[in-house]
Amino acid sequence: METESCFWEERLNVTELKEFLKKHPNTSGVEVMMPDNNGIIRGKRVDIHEAESLFEKGLNFCAATPLLDSGGDVIDGLILGSDDGDPDIFGHPVDGSLAPVPWLEKEMAQVLLTLVDREGNAYPHEARNVLSRVVQKLADDDLHATIAVELEFYLYLDHDGLMVTPRHSPTPGTILHQAGPQVYSLEDLRELDPFFNRLQEICDQQNIPVGTAISEFSTGQFETNLHHVSDAILACDQSMLLRRAVKETAREFGMGATFMAKPFLESAGSGMHIHVSLKDGSGNPVFVHDESDSTGFNQNLQYAVGGLAETMKEGMAIFCPNANSYRRFAPGFFAPITPNWGPNHRNLSLRIPLSDDDNVRIEHRSAGADANPYLVVASVLAGMHHGLTNEISPPEMIQESEVIDPEVTLPVKWQDSLDEFNQATILPQYFDEEFCRIFHHCRSCELDRFSSQISNKDFEWYLRSI
Repeated sequence: METESCFWEERLNVTELKEFLKKHPNTSGVEVMMPDNNGIIRGKRVDIHEAESLFEKGLNFCAATPLLDSGGDVIDGLILGSDDGDPDIFGHPVDGSLAPVPWLEKEMAQVLLTLVDREGNAYPHEARNVLSRVVQKLADDDLHATIAVELEFYLYLDHDGLMVTPRHSPTPGTILHQAGPQVYSLEDLRELDPFFNRLQEICDQQNIPVGTAISEFSTGQFETNLHHVSDAILACDQSMLLRRAVKETAREFGMGATFMAKPFLESAGSGMHIHVSLKDGSGNPVFVHDESDSTGFNQNLQYAVGGLAETMKEGMAIFCPNANSYRRFAPGFFAPITPNWGPNHRNLSLRIPLSDDDNVRIEHRSAGADANPYLVVASVLAGMHHGLTNEISPPEMIQESEVIDPEVTLPVKWQDSLDEFNQATILPQYFDEEFCRIFHHCRSCELDRFSSQISNKDFEWYLRSI
């Protein structure tokens, strides 16, 4: 108990809460939130009278929470879970994450939670802590990442609970629905002006630095971009909060919002694109243009790309964490199927966007919008570090505007990606071998559970004919 007490005294204080309550004196409680390894937010509500204890001492939190499946069920066969009595460990609020919750009936606050064991060490099976270990590994080599996250999502309508369809914009002055997608349509954004205004308002209240809004490739699909930040963990915190804000804002307007990778088969999938650059300890960019090189980029960028290409197979189970994730890999929808790279080309897994010398970056395009951002960014940073430290040469660069017909070399089926992850040799060096073992077990169990279900498609195809 002495160790625990020291930990709380050292790591936690109530100042942030007291300052918050001065601004929001009618706050009735606090929602404590922690993303599980699926990227789904789990949590509790704490009454305001218990909030001071939360910020001074933390609270008990179920150790198996990060390891639930996408349906919220516990995984059999783990040391942590129902098999051993579902023990608690400790959770404490993430500094700076306390914010109001504008969409509830009563005034409430929310705060992100991170987990520690009984000795006060970061809980190794929490994604946020996995990313922290990778960030530290880069810092040990005087490398510091700047991250920006782009998230695609669909707004949808539920027709009497019988059919879900993407939201169609009406043709102005009529009740007719727009016949098809209008990429970059200002009319679509105009039609949803109240939604995006409300989303911006919520994000401002919750300190989420949301930027550009885009009408995307398919009807009802949009993209929101977060501003770049020089803190990889904070960037992922903000992306989780943005997903929650989008879903809750849609609810206010009688719609649903989903970050499923492929909610509608004939429409484009939704991705999570990670923009990342590196600086050294003096603040100098690690990636710069080099016109003397045939690629136009310096060796550091090429090595980073080489590492990302070499680790992409290993990371597919993270980039695509559930059954629906793999429906995204269809021809003609900008979903990466091989670890290729080049400048200013959206058909590639690793795109180098147009930029000036101070902002040369890599855009990693493999992950779905449904993935856990902490694990995605951890995989990306691990791949870059691996490439830089081992001087891994990249594949041949694809030229801007080059027409390509790539061969499928990445595992685009769930079982195949899990097999690649289970055989991984690079990512476990960064993530921890025990985390990788448990992650593989959890995802494999979810695959088995999903495959064992009888769907409506079974009835449609076989009930009468067989």
